[in-house]
Amino acid sequence: MMTTETLQRLEKLNQLCLTDAEKDTITAFFNQQADVFLALNQINTENTERMVHVMPILTVVREDREIKLFTRDELQESAPETYDGYWQVPRLIE
Repeated sequence: MMTTETLQRLEKLNQLCLTDAEKDTITAFFNQQADVFLALNQINTENTERMVHVMPILTVVREDREIKLFTRDELQESAPETYDGYWQVPRLIE
């Protein structure tokens, strides 16, 4: 239940300056949410299996296998310079 005192503490904590109309709207919203939760708590869920999602979710995972799309030589064709199988770049720091 959202009280005026709680809202004042939250307003101060978050450095907000709310109008009276905004305070009334926020208080009414949170009190309505509290009523919804109270109604949900009244539902008997004793024989209900716990679940994370309403619909069953299946994660499809592909087979993890190595695929060589390019050879080293094909990749180095566009390199300005190579040395011993590696790209050679100019030194940036002396």
